[in-house]
Amino acid sequence: MLTNSAYAELMAHQRETEALGQVAGRLGWDQETMMPRGSGDQRAEEMSAMEGVLHARRTDPRIADWLVRAEQEGVGAVDPVAAAQLRHIRRSYDRMTRVPGRLAQELARVTSKGQGVWAAARAADDIPAFLPVLSEVIRLRQEEADCLAAGRTRYDALMDDYEPGATAETIGAMFDRMRPRLVALRERVLGSGKVVPKLEGNFPEAAQMALTRKLADAFGYDWNRGRIDLAVHPFSSGSGDDSRITTRVVESDPFNCFYSTIHEVGHSCYELGIDPAYRLTPLGAGVSMGVHESQSRIYENQLGRSRAFTGWLHGQMQHAFGPLNVTDPAAFYATVNRVQPGYIRTEADEVHYNLHIMMRFDLERALIAGDLLPGDLEAAWNDRFKADFGVAVDRPRHGMLQDVHWSCGLFGYFPTYTLGNVYAGCLNVALRQAVPDVEAHLAQGDARPATAWLHQNLQTHGGLYEPREVVARACGFEPSEGPLLDYLDAKFGEIYGV
Repeated sequence: MLTNSAYAELMAHQRETEALGQVAGRLGWDQETMMPRGSGDQRAEEMSAMEGVLHARRTDPRIADWLVRAEQEGVGAVDPVAAAQLRHIRRSYDRMTRVPGRLAQELARVTSKGQGVWAAARAADDIPAFLPVLSEVIRLRQEEADCLAAGRTRYDALMDDYEPGATAETIGAMFDRMRPRLVALRERVLGSGKVVPKLEGNFPEAAQMALTRKLADAFGYDWNRGRIDLAVHPFSSGSGDDSRITTRVVESDPFNCFYSTIHEVGHSCYELGIDPAYRLTPLGAGVSMGVHESQSRIYENQLGRSRAFTGWLHGQMQHAFGPLNVTDPAAFYATVNRVQPGYIRTEADEVHYNLHIMMRFDLERALIAGDLLPGDLEAAWNDRFKADFGVAVDRPRHGMLQDVHWSCGLFGYFPTYTLGNVYAGCLNVALRQAVPDVEAHLAQGDARPATAWLHQNLQTHGGLYEPREVVARACGFEPSEGPLLDYLDAKFGEIYGV
C-alpha cells in the first residue's frame, strides 16, 4: 500500500468504520441472546445513535475526494485487491449518499424495536400486536427504496443490498424454471406410497446442546473465535476474529436444533475463513447473501443430510439419548430427509424449501410495491400457503409470524436463500470431484476435508470477486439451477423409489 496516499487515508477511515459496524452488530447479537426483555426501547435508541455515526462516516465527503485521488494514483490498476476495495467503497458511498441520515437512523430504531415486538407477537400468536410496527418498517423501507431506485423498481433497489446485480426479473425467471421440476418431484414423492418414519421421543435441551457442539466440531468451527447461544430465530453474527452462532431447542424435535446449528456454522465458517489480510475492510465479509447461503446450505444439506453423515449422527444420537424409535441407519437417513408439507420454512425438507422462498418472494415484492397492504398480509399468506402446500395454516406463528426478516426490514433477502441453494448445488458437484473420498470422511463424522475445500476455493476470497464470479471460479463453470435440481431428483428419487 502507498503510504501518505489517498488510498491509504481512505482505507484508514474505512477500517474504523468497519470496526464500528462490528460493534453495532454486537449490539444486535446481544439483543437477540442476552439483553433483558425490558431493555428494547433503550436498545432501539442505542442502535439509532450508532447508525447515525456509521451513516455520517459512510457519507463523509472526503470519501468522494479520496476515491478520485486514489484513481489518479492508479493503485487499483496495478493491485486487484485495491481495485476490489475501491469498488466496494464506491458502491457503498453511492448508495449511502442517496439515503438521508434521518431515514437511516429511523430505520435502525424501528427495526431494532420491531424485533422485540415480533418475538412477543409470535409467542402470543398476536398478529394485531405486530401490524403497527410492520407497517412502519414497510413504510420506511419503501421510502429508502425510492431514494435508491434510480429508475429501478423499489424491490430491485432493496435486493441490491443483499445480492448486488440481481433483479426480481432474473430471480423470478429462475424460479419459473425451477418450480415445475420441484412440484413434479414433490408429487412423485408424496404419491409414492412409501411411509418414512418420524423421529419420536423427548430429547432434553442439555443433551441436544452437548451434541450440537460436536456437530460444530465436525464442520471445523473455531471455538476460539466463536460461541453458540440460544435465540428465537437462529442466526450468525460478526466476522474476522469474532463470529458467533445461535440455535434453538425444541425437545420433541432435535433436528430443529442440529440442522439450524450446522446451517449457522456454515455462515460463521465463511466469515472466519476470509483471508486475515482483509479484516476490517470491505473485503473482510461475505460478498453477498446468496454466496453466504451457499455455504450454510451446503453444510446443512449436501454434507449434513448426506447418507454418510447421517449414519454417523445416528450413532451419536443413540449415545446421547439412548435407543431411538428409528433403529436402522438407512431408515434414519430417510427420516432426516423425510418429505412433508410442513408450515415452517427453517424446518422444511429440501423438496419443499424453495417453494417456501418463492411464496415469500412474491408476497414481499407486493408489500414493497404497495400492491399488498400489511393488514391484508395474513389472508394473502394463508391463501397462498394453502394453494402451494395443500395445508391450511393453523396459527399465526406457523404463518406470517414465523420469520424474523420482515420485522428487521430485510426485504429482498428471502430470494438469496434459493440462490444460495443453487450455488450450493454447483459447489457440491465441484467439491465431490475434487475430494473423491469425502463420503468416507463424512461417515466418520468429519466434514473438514469438504469444508477445507470450500475454504480454499471460496471462503478465503471474501469480497474480492463479484458473487457469481467467486462461485464460477470455485466450480470451474457458470452457476445455474440445473445441478441443484439434478441432485434433488437423484437423492429423493432414491429415498422414495421414484
